[in-house]
Amino acid sequence: RAAGRESPMAARQPFTDTDTADEAVRATCDDATTCKRFATSKGYWKDPYIQYFVRSVGDRKAPEINRGYYARVQGVNHLLDAFLRKTQCDSQVINLGAGLDTTFWRLKDENLMPRKFFEVDFPTVVARKIHNIKTKPPLSKPIIETHSTDSLLLDAHSLESDRYCIIGADLRDISSLDEKLKKFQLNPELPTLLLSECVLVYMTPSQSSNLVHWAAETFHTAMFINYEQKDRFLKTGWEHVDALDMMTVYSMLPQDDVARIERLEFLDEKELLQQLLQHYNICWATKDKLNLGNAHFNT
Repeated sequence: RAAGRESPMAARQPFTDTDTADEAVRATCDDATTCKRFATSKGYWKDPYIQYFVRSVGDRKAPEINRGYYARVQGVNHLLDAFLRKTQCDSQVINLGAGLDTTFWRLKDENLMPRKFFEVDFPTVVARKIHNIKTKPPLSKPIIETHSTDSLLLDAHSLESDRYCIIGADLRDISSLDEKLKKFQLNPELPTLLLSECVLVYMTPSQSSNLVHWAAETFHTAMFINYEQKDRFLKTGWEHVDALDMMTVYSMLPQDDVARIERLEFLDEKELLQQLLQHYNICWATKDKLNLGNAHFNT
């Protein structure tokens, strides 16, 4: 869900047991998707699939927000693509709190598909995504093309095909999460990339530590990309952690493309962008024998 969960209140409002709090977290899915929809409509990056989840471009977003999303999307894509190339796609990806993310379709178009791509989110979010997939052929056709049998396993809160799986689950309930992933052929022996862009901040410290620890314990070779602190990973079984603030990431992205997007909209106060990007970081933790952590931004 990339930069959608950017409220300054986020760090002070972890998950509680109330339905209201959970609903507020689910609403961030819409925030992220509408921001991405606007940024892509302005030409910051290409995403031909997001229109099938959010029809309207919506209200104008400030240029620094659009550039912030650009930095986050490109930064995560760089690490994800480097992981897939390093493992020659003989790997799996788990997007925790995936929302209405369209990465599966991008990877399919770019012939960079892992052996299986998993997504996990609240059942209500998953139900909405599955409904969109069922009713929009541009979304369903690529899934069917990667599936070997006539029928997909599909119900209101899960979708399973050979290469793509969506699961409705609560990330705070580790035993249920583990059970559901294994039911849908998760393979702990495969190199695994876990993506959790802005999820852990909405959990209590013990809940998020449990999730990070479960990932370290479950997979022999793994990489975990997120926007959290390094310490959390080093304390829960990960061997190596790197982190960069988003301003540094922005400066390391291909500068011809950065120059292109900076021409799209005039930015009055560049200090605002700098403050915004310095406030967030991207962090990647590894536990591996393949030097997966060497997927740095200067490649």
